[in-house]
Amino acid sequence: MELTQVHRDALHDVLHWRRDVRHFLPDPIPDDVLARLCAAMDMAPSVGNARPWRILQVDSPALRAKIIANFEDANATAGAIYDADRRKDYNALKLAGLHDAPVQLAVFTARDPAEGHGLGRQSMPEMLTYSTVCAIHTLWLAARAENLGLGWVSILDPVAAAQALDAPDHWQLTGYLCLGRAAFADDTPLLQRADWQENTRTRWDRV
Repeated sequence: MELTQVHRDALHDVLHWRRDVRHFLPDPIPDDVLARLCAAMDMAPSVGNARPWRILQVDSPALRAKIIANFEDANATAGAIYDADRRKDYNALKLAGLHDAPVQLAVFTARDPAEGHGLGRQSMPEMLTYSTVCAIHTLWLAARAENLGLGWVSILDPVAAAQALDAPDHWQLTGYLCLGRAAFADDTPLLQRADWQENTRTRWDRV
């Protein structure tokens, strides 16, 4: 298939409006939309075609409460590294949508899946995790094309989160995701709008 300027423009729009969303509306996501998003992840690249990502959709209020408690503990620890002025700015940031997002996904990487037969990961075993990250990014773009937002919660103790969710021992948490309709549309990164960090241009050198 020969792609055209129309495809390039559409992809640019999706990339431009893809944001790390932390403010969600509570509207439920229809099952057919979730099925399309799952199918989009099926198209993500993976080392040796291993498909190492494993997903738990966290619907239980009790389990969500454990994840929120985990986040709050980790967030307090993370904020403690800053001096008083910077810590005040940090504490003012909204860094997760755990109270509002209608869908929450714990995305794990299987450490040594049979699939792929070890191809491509002997010298770089981290390629399994990178493959899961590619699947998450594919989900992120597909969600934006469905007019949904996604937020990646990285301020967590991953071991405690996996234990709380009773994940198998050979699964490693790669990302905890909040998914839903964004409370407002914005093409500017939230951290840039909050004066925490400007977007910087990609460094691309020739050697």
